[in-house]
Amino acid sequence: MIHIVFSEEDVAVLKTAIALDETLSGDVVFLADDYAAGPLANANTVAGANERAHWWQMLANTAAVDDAMSDIATPDLQTAAGLVGQMRRNEEEQIWIWAAQNAHDVSGYFWLLHFMAAFQGRVFILYLNNLPFINEKGGIFYPQWLHQIPAKEFLKARKLARPITPAEFEVDSSEWEKLTAADLPIRVLEGGKKLAQHQIDFFDNDLLQLVTADWQKASKVLQHFSGKSKQTVNPKFLLWRLTTLAQLEQIDIQSKTPNAKEFEVKTK
Repeated sequence: MIHIVFSEEDVAVLKTAIALDETLSGDVVFLADDYAAGPLANANTVAGANERAHWWQMLANTAAVDDAMSDIATPDLQTAAGLVGQMRRNEEEQIWIWAAQNAHDVSGYFWLLHFMAAFQGRVFILYLNNLPFINEKGGIFYPQWLHQIPAKEFLKARKLARPITPAEFEVDSSEWEKLTAADLPIRVLEGGKKLAQHQIDFFDNDLLQLVTADWQKASKVLQHFSGKSKQTVNPKFLLWRLTTLAQLEQIDIQSKTPNAKEFEVKTK
C-alpha cells in the first residue's frame, strides 16, 4: 500500500496513524508543489514543471519570499514516475490518496490523477469533505488540513477509502483539462472537488483590509487572513502579494535587513 498526501506536514501524522494500525502499513509519499497557485499549462510535463519552477523563482526574487518552492515541480514528476513504476511491477499494489477539503489538496489530486488512469480499481480516494473529527480536547471540528487531525482519528477516516470510479477518472480528468486550458494563476475550492480559477490579484482586497495604519509584521497579517478566509492560500504567495502591493504604492513596507522574509507593513 502506498499513501499519497499533499504536504510534508501530513506525512508525520499519517505515519503515526500507521503505527497504531498495521493494516495501514505502507510507504507515505507527498507531492511537494502547490498546484493551487501558478501556471498550469502542460503541468504534467517537464516543460510545464519548469515553467512552474520559474514562476516560484519569480516569487523568490522578491525581498519577501525564500526559494524553497522554486525547485519542487520537477521532483513531483519523478515521484509520479516512481509510483507508476511500482504499480506496474506489482499488480497487487494499491495507492491511497488522502485529501482534505482545501484547494491545495484537491489541485494536487487533479494533477496526480493524470498518472493513475492506467490503474483504475487499484487507486483509492479518502476525501475528507465536510467531515467532523474530534480534536485533542474532545471537541468537534472540521479540518482544513490532514495534519490538523489527531493520529487516532485517521483510524476512523480509513473506513472512507473507496476506489476512484471510472466515471470520476473521466469527469475529474476533464475538469483538470479545463483548468489547464484556462491557465489562470489562482485556484480556490468552491465545494466538493469544484475548483474555480481567478486572476493574480484575487486576494489583494482581502489583504488590504487587514493592513492597518500602524506597522505590523507581515506574518501577523497572514495569521489574520488565515483566521478570516475560508480558503487556504500558500503563505509564500500572500507574502509576495504584499510586496507587490507595496510596489504598486498601495501600502508601505519596511524591513530591517535586506532580503528578509520578515517585514512590516502599514497603510499609506
